[in-house]
Amino acid sequence: MDGNGRWAERRGLPRDAGHIEGLKAVRRILRLAAANPEIDYVSLYVFSTENWRRPPSEVNYLMGLLASRLTAEIRYFLEYGVRILVRGDKAALPDKVQRAIARTESETALCSNLTCIMAINYGGQDEIVRAVNRFILASPGSEITAADVRSHMDLPSVPPPDIIARSAGEHRLSNFLLWDSAYAELASIDALWPDWGERELDEVIAIFKSRVRRFGGLNK
Repeated sequence: MDGNGRWAERRGLPRDAGHIEGLKAVRRILRLAAANPEIDYVSLYVFSTENWRRPPSEVNYLMGLLASRLTAEIRYFLEYGVRILVRGDKAALPDKVQRAIARTESETALCSNLTCIMAINYGGQDEIVRAVNRFILASPGSEITAADVRSHMDLPSVPPPDIIARSAGEHRLSNFLLWDSAYAELASIDALWPDWGERELDEVIAIFKSRVRRFGGLNK
C-alpha cells in the first residue's frame, strides 16, 4: 500500500496524516471487496520486515496505530463480514500489537464475506526461512519438498494470490509473498494508496480478467 507519505508531503502535511488517509482507503477497499462475490481474499502489506529501518518516531507511531486501530475497526469488520488473519513474525511485534491481533482475529473468525490477510512484520524471504526451520524441527533429517515448504508457511490454508497490485506506480514485489507469487499476475496502479477506491479496485479486476493464465502449460 504505497504512497501514504508522498500523499501527505504533496499536501504539505506530516507523514502521519498520510497513514490516517491510508487507513481510510483500507476501509473503502475492504467494503467494496466484501460486496463483490468474485473476491474471496484480499492481502494487505501493512508493515514489512524492512520497515523497521524507518525513523524510530515513525515506527513507534505505526505500532501504536496498529495496536489502537485494529481493535477499533472490529465493529466495521463485523458489519461487512470481513475475517482478519495476520501473517508475518508476530512474536517480534510489541505486546500491545500482538494482543490487538489476537483479539481481532478471534472476534472476526466467523465472518464469511471476505478474508483479509494483513502482512505485519512480514517479509517473503523471512517467511520461507521460518517455514523451512519449522519443517526441520518437525522432521529432522528428512528431505524437504516444495509441498513441505508450503504446508509450513504462515497461513497454508490461504491460497496463493491471483493478482498482486502495487499502488503509486511501483513495479517491484518488495519481498512480498515470494513463494506464493510464483504464478500471480502483476499490476501497477498509478494512484497513491490513500486515493484508492472503486475505480482502482475495478482497474485491478479488469487487468486480471484480461490476462491468460497458463501456469506453464499451453492454451487449450
